[in-house]
Amino acid sequence: MTDDVVKQVADWFATFGVGRLGVLLIVVSAGLFGVRLAQAAITRAVEDNGLRYRARKVAGLIGYAIIAVIVLSTLSKNLDQLGVILGVAGAGIAFALQEVIASIAGWIAVSFGHFYKSGDRVELGGIKGDVIDISILRTTLMEVGDWVEGDLYNGRIVRVANSFVFKAPVYNYSSEFPFLWDEFTLPVRFGSDWQLAQTVIEDVVTRQVADYTAASTHKWEHMIKSFRIEEARITPSVTLVITDNWIEFRIRYIVDYKSRRVTKDAIMRDLLIALDQHRDQIQLGSTTIELVGVPPIRVSGVRAAPSSSPA
Repeated sequence: MTDDVVKQVADWFATFGVGRLGVLLIVVSAGLFGVRLAQAAITRAVEDNGLRYRARKVAGLIGYAIIAVIVLSTLSKNLDQLGVILGVAGAGIAFALQEVIASIAGWIAVSFGHFYKSGDRVELGGIKGDVIDISILRTTLMEVGDWVEGDLYNGRIVRVANSFVFKAPVYNYSSEFPFLWDEFTLPVRFGSDWQLAQTVIEDVVTRQVADYTAASTHKWEHMIKSFRIEEARITPSVTLVITDNWIEFRIRYIVDYKSRRVTKDAIMRDLLIALDQHRDQIQLGSTTIELVGVPPIRVSGVRAAPSSSPA
């Protein structure tokens, strides 16, 4: 079997000609170089990031398609022998490159299945970040989080095989609904004016997320029409829980997926200012130990045994 393949390869090279093969390699190299030049020109000419990315991808696909047409037209007279050679080697190549084939299938699924697109914030294979490039084999992410607190870039670029879309869940933070629900808790001491505290908290949070509430309402209406999903509260909510130590307010609100940390910081700063204006009526809770009484201490004496004197 191996000798037959070698003989067919040798016959194909003899029929095709070394000179024509050299010319074909030169044409392919020139075509690849032309694609790189076109992409470099697009990078310099287009300022918009999204448009520049799509234009580079389209230029690459068109260039590679032209190169493929040239190669096929050149080999058209030798396709019979070439088909036999490729057929014999195809099974071994498919087995050796099964991960590559799965990644190509993943690229097709991503391209036509609306898993994510360039610019989305996703989590793939346990890696969270913004999609900055989607190639045939890999998706490139600018990672967020890990050793950096909050949804901030840590500077690490991660490339994830496209085959992950078939092996693990794909979390998309910005596709159909680019908003997240966030929440925090605020403890208030017993004896404080809890009704006033709730009013202050609601006013501060509502004011800070007003723009996100209005924008997300329209998006959520679109979600209801597109998916089988229940109504959800978009406006901020403040609930109350009584614990052993304090009154705990739980605040839930909606925010843009890229502004979660900045928004929470702005809310906390405004809360400190607002609560400081009512310091006599509202006091924040903290872990304290209060002694309400001291149990009586009883000391019982022990009579010592008389010592025996020496005779």
